[in-house]
Amino acid sequence: MNIFERYLTLWVFLCIIVGVIAGQLMPETFQAIGGLEFAQVNLPVGLLIWVMIIPMLVKVDFKAMHQVKDHIRGIGVTLFINWLVKPFSMAFLAWLFIRQLFAPYLPADQIDSYVAGLILLAAAPCTAMVFVWSRLTNGDPLFTLSQVALNDAIMVVAFAPLVAFLLGMSAIVVPWDTLVTSVVLYIVIPVLLSQWWRKSLLSRGQAAFDQAMKKIGPWSITALLATLVLLFAFQGEAIINQPLVIALLAVPILIQVFFNSSLAYWLNRRFGEKHSVACPSALIGASNFFELAVAAAISLFGFHSGAALATVVGVLIEVPVMLLVVRVVNQSKGWYCKGM
Repeated sequence: MNIFERYLTLWVFLCIIVGVIAGQLMPETFQAIGGLEFAQVNLPVGLLIWVMIIPMLVKVDFKAMHQVKDHIRGIGVTLFINWLVKPFSMAFLAWLFIRQLFAPYLPADQIDSYVAGLILLAAAPCTAMVFVWSRLTNGDPLFTLSQVALNDAIMVVAFAPLVAFLLGMSAIVVPWDTLVTSVVLYIVIPVLLSQWWRKSLLSRGQAAFDQAMKKIGPWSITALLATLVLLFAFQGEAIINQPLVIALLAVPILIQVFFNSSLAYWLNRRFGEKHSVACPSALIGASNFFELAVAAAISLFGFHSGAALATVVGVLIEVPVMLLVVRVVNQSKGWYCKGM
């Protein structure tokens, strides 16, 4: 991992501090930024989200999906976790912790919004950092690439209906036009642009492609951090008044990560998949496409919403928690391979 990826949690903490202070010192400036909207989409944030997502998607080769048949058991397990277990388990955890156990300690007017943010976080499987996690576990690169390409293709058609269904189950009204707009802006268009860019770069040779990837590598994290500064500038007052909220929101996210990674890891072993596939399968099953979640939360509910804050908490804990999962699957290789 590069320095941005390795210390992402530290940078997020710094963004919290910078954003909160900036929001208190320059409220008019950030109100003006928040007002730069078109069709309910904040233009500065929309641009930052594109800078975040497109460099990640350039790395994805959708032609790799033909390799799915070579890892059918691992692919099946990961799809089961990503699309049938994780979103629904998070909806349940959000109901249990946010609506029931933690409700007395949370702002009553933000309960629905927190639940929505957690659902958005779980509804999209990670597409970028999993390449890092896979490399750290000596995961099969062809499996990882084909799984990510397949998940991206599924997200184009499944993200909006799944989110709408789960939010409807949670009695949260979501305007379909805004949700579909978010999918087009933050999934469809970035996929098309990234694949055009990828094709253009590869036409100049692999060396040119690798050099471009090296240059644009820091763009995603930099844009993410800039977005977080904006978010925390708007969320600053809520954070100062309710610092416990972040810790409470982290609880269902942590449980979800450990539950889904453990289930995916065990299922791969149960079905006889090799360890180099089980590791990235568990990591893809547990991690989230938090860039998309942040963008969708802002579009649907706004900067000031609990949904935006909930997705940011996902960013805050992503790296340390996933590194812990990496360590567990690496150290348990002996158990995994025993008797196979």
